[in-house]
Amino acid sequence: MLGIRVRVERRAVTPTWLLAAASALSVASALLAISALFWWYGVDPLLAYRRIFAGAFGSTYGLLETLVKSIPLMLCGVGLTIAFRALVWNIGAEGQLLMGAVAATAIALFVPGIPKPLVLPLMFLSGFLAGAAWGVIPGVLKAKFRADEVVTTLMMNYIASELVNYLVYGPWKGPEEWGFPYSSKFPKYAWIPTIPGTRIHYVTLALAVASAAAAYLLLMRTTIGYEIRVTGGNPDAARYAGMNYFRTVVLVMLLSGGLAGLAGVGEVAGIHHRLRYPSGISPGYGYTAIIVAWLGRLNPLAVILTSILFGGLLVGGDAIQVALGLPIAVVNVFNGAILLFVMGGDILTRYRIRVEWRRGR
Repeated sequence: MLGIRVRVERRAVTPTWLLAAASALSVASALLAISALFWWYGVDPLLAYRRIFAGAFGSTYGLLETLVKSIPLMLCGVGLTIAFRALVWNIGAEGQLLMGAVAATAIALFVPGIPKPLVLPLMFLSGFLAGAAWGVIPGVLKAKFRADEVVTTLMMNYIASELVNYLVYGPWKGPEEWGFPYSSKFPKYAWIPTIPGTRIHYVTLALAVASAAAAYLLLMRTTIGYEIRVTGGNPDAARYAGMNYFRTVVLVMLLSGGLAGLAGVGEVAGIHHRLRYPSGISPGYGYTAIIVAWLGRLNPLAVILTSILFGGLLVGGDAIQVALGLPIAVVNVFNGAILLFVMGGDILTRYRIRVEWRRGR
């Protein structure tokens, strides 16, 4: 009589080809799953995917807008990669982005006497510091009191969102904005310059690409990066080896929050030129960046590519809303499905399933 025994074993080493294959299979599986949703709405999935691709990459305008959307995703995604590599689950990039936007607005509109050439550098600096501070708070709570950072960072997103609402509906509401929840427009010297004829604020784009390269070097070529990776691999072993767990957690949250804060500066000073209500600043960049980081396998350089991919999905999602009449919720489900399948694929890269046949008596 034959018996079956199924065992799940952790892989000692994960081959590179398996990581690439798992990512490709995860995305393909997500596309297949979302096809059922398109059918439910009476839309041919192939037509929907063609419209998404054409909207994002099929025209000069689409390509430029894809790059615009990829900038905040890249900054937030690189920051989350640093935190996730240390096994610190920062779900707060959305709030950290908003706090960066608030700090930049304060410098642009409410701090007098700053020489004009210094305004933009100070906006970027204040945005980084504000996002970093918003990240350090849950980092300290985790490292010192073992508070669950998923809960604290998520709750702080809501605090940041309500703070922005309070400001744009209250003391920072622009008197010339006809009652809309906007601050006054920034002076021209507080605008981030763009590539002529586009909305690409190239200073922020350069910072995003540079941050990806710097994060890679930090993680792979420095002692601190080694400690981050060891802490993420085995926190108990890191403590036993004498590594400073508190310092590592606070550092990764500082960097992660600071980069998200820079994304907030880019949105208000490079795109809108004013502070707006929260969803007007970010349609969920901080949350989408979680998928960007995971699909990039927590490699900062790969995040450059995955952020462009998801920037294209956001632009293509707008296209199918207009052309096919699909609701925005379909795009959100699309992103969620990719995250779900990517995480499922990640499990397969870490573990293998063995099936053993045994002959019984």
